[in-house]
Amino acid sequence: MLENFISVGRAEKKWTQQHLADDVGVSRQTIAALEKNKYNPSLILAFKISNSLGKEITEVFKFKEEVV
Repeated sequence: MLENFISVGRAEKKWTQQHLADDVGVSRQTIAALEKNKYNPSLILAFKISNSLGKEITEVFKFKEEVV
């Protein structure tokens, strides 16, 4: 499972979902779905989001292994 801190990064920059979406070239709905962990981003999108927020990718996305 991929945990993300996109909303934290947005809050630090005082950005809306729309602002981040415009910056990385996706829809606001995509950012909302990512923040709710409805799906995992592509590696390229993950890097774009991290770069846009001015953070390392490991600060925005954390892998949590699910125990079965």
